[in-house]
Amino acid sequence: MNLPKLRNSKLFEEAFTHRSYLNEAKRRIASNERLEFLGDSIISFVISNYLYVRYPDFDEGNLTNLRSLMVNTKSLSGIARELQMGLLLKLSRGEEESKGRENETLLENSFEAYVGALFLDQGLSCVVKFLDNSLFPKIQELVDRKAFKDPKSLFQEKIQAKKHGSPLYKVLEETGPAHAKVFRVGVFVDGKKFGEGLGKSKQIAEASAAKAALEQKS
Repeated sequence: MNLPKLRNSKLFEEAFTHRSYLNEAKRRIASNERLEFLGDSIISFVISNYLYVRYPDFDEGNLTNLRSLMVNTKSLSGIARELQMGLLLKLSRGEEESKGRENETLLENSFEAYVGALFLDQGLSCVVKFLDNSLFPKIQELVDRKAFKDPKSLFQEKIQAKKHGSPLYKVLEETGPAHAKVFRVGVFVDGKKFGEGLGKSKQIAEASAAKAALEQKS
């Protein structure tokens, strides 16, 4: 898709001006940080509303996980790359030399800043239309793959589908000092161990064990 044009050219320029460029600019210009702040909140609101309406059967946890996947750096920078936003960035020589146009964080920030600029320029309805064309189509892909669900939930569903008992998570080992413990957890079904995982907390280790169990062929 093509990037919608803004009526206010200064807003468009600001949306793609990285702060590193300010010291090298020959005229006074603002960076995109304020627009990024605004755009971040707008994206979160629009996506929350879309998910709430589109998936009425999803509970709060699933909606939150799905939203997090859509607004993270990988997701937003990927869309910014598809829209070739990197080519529009105004960067310092140093950022340019360090491949700033390909930097995921800078791309994510530019996407958020552009959304903030679009909102100020043309209102919320235009933002919704833009996200409907650029971001929303990717949501159904995540839903189809159940990528928004945590590994423990997915493993629970897999086990229940096979008419087995519920997974049981056991701490097999604790290592390290009290302030930096590492837990090794195993996940068992009907007495059989399906996977192990490590983590700095029991919750992280359990999720890692569930993920390992999901990767098993059995």
